[in-house]
Amino acid sequence: MDSKNNVTYFVLLGLTQNPKGQKVLFVLFLLVYISCMAGNMLIVLTVSVSKTLNSPMYFFLASLSLMDIIYPSAVSPRLILSLLSGQNSISFRFCMTQLFIGHFFGGAEVFLLLVMAYDRYVAICKPLHYLFIMKQWVCVVFLVVCLAAGFLHSVIQLSTVYGLPFCGPNVIDHFVCDMYPLLKLVCTDTYVVGLLVAVNGGVVCSSVFLLLLVSYTVLLRSLKNLSQAGRRKALQTCSSHITVVVLFFVPCIFTYARPAKTFPIDKSLSVFYIIITPMLNPLIYTLRNSEMTNAMKKLWRSLRKICLTG
Repeated sequence: MDSKNNVTYFVLLGLTQNPKGQKVLFVLFLLVYISCMAGNMLIVLTVSVSKTLNSPMYFFLASLSLMDIIYPSAVSPRLILSLLSGQNSISFRFCMTQLFIGHFFGGAEVFLLLVMAYDRYVAICKPLHYLFIMKQWVCVVFLVVCLAAGFLHSVIQLSTVYGLPFCGPNVIDHFVCDMYPLLKLVCTDTYVVGLLVAVNGGVVCSSVFLLLLVSYTVLLRSLKNLSQAGRRKALQTCSSHITVVVLFFVPCIFTYARPAKTFPIDKSLSVFYIIITPMLNPLIYTLRNSEMTNAMKKLWRSLRKICLTG
């Protein structure tokens, strides 16, 4: 830590200072977090044990669910406890850890969504070569690359803020340690650092989002070559992917693809892509996916049978 750093902990103001509002948010976020963990764990378990869900699409879906378990877990438990106890302080090191984990898995998810779009492109546009192109080792390499890209992104973000001098005050007007709220507390000029953060976060996120829009445009245009049944199935899958992409990328782009400033709406957007979207992903990917819902029903019947006979 820099020798000029006089801050050993931060105070997160959270979402509201109203005691009644905090109780309402405690119940709400507790239910959301439990739903998020249960839904994503169910997807991971279903894909792991099901013999029918062995395609690359479900491998990536299970990987996305794992990220949606870890990513909000860096923020939600502490937020829930602070709403219950009113204790809003967070140590400097834990703040940096929260920042690192959030950007690590959030960044990896950005690139994983791009890989999932490529997987759908190959499956729909080159169905005869799908299994040859998307071999198991290729899928593993794609996942490792996504994690490596997320790790590099997070290291760059952390390195830009970790050594900066925090002389005080130490009050963060947010519920999570993030780049722009932290830069407001630095007692030196942060213009260059802010540009680096915008490039590393906003430009990358915007570029991937544009690539995704182009890829799904190509996919939707290619659906006319499919049969009616194939077109319906492809539309269901693509619509789920597009919904997740929009819910994740739009708030993320607004938050990071701009100068290093903070706005009141930032908290609401952060709640959406850190807490709400990981909870919605299992619903979006399973409600319109008959293969997944049938596999979950089969898993439920098997577990029920084991419980009854045991």
